[in-house]
Amino acid sequence: MFSKEESRKLREEFWISFGKSYPYKWTLYKTGIKGLTFKFHFDVKMAIVSIDVDSDFEQRIKVWDKLIALKSILIDEFLADANFEDFYILKNQKEISRIYVELNKVSIHNKATWKETMEFLYSNMLEIEKFYQEYKDFIES
Repeated sequence: MFSKEESRKLREEFWISFGKSYPYKWTLYKTGIKGLTFKFHFDVKMAIVSIDVDSDFEQRIKVWDKLIALKSILIDEFLADANFEDFYILKNQKEISRIYVELNKVSIHNKATWKETMEFLYSNMLEIEKFYQEYKDFIES
């Protein structure tokens, strides 16, 4: 078990190490499309790379419908293991729509899993970025 401070330091060390190992200027929150963001998540049980649609309901449906229209392309050409959840509940009970890939049996508290996790995060976010660059005009329209 780790104290909150030890856990915070490990998280900080992981993300600094990830940034140094895989220097890349990610799009993340700067998609230019209201409510559309790309996210990394790594905790004590899993790592996730996601496309989140988090905005007012009307905008969320509009963007989500565009992503669903591209579902077969996203799966066939970019993220074969993508999960699509039109109603995804965050820990804070907020409802969003999410497309994600996950890596289980890794922990931010276990440095032995960091290399595998960094490779997972990098390669999958890179695929999301490629997908976005190729189809952003359609998603924006």
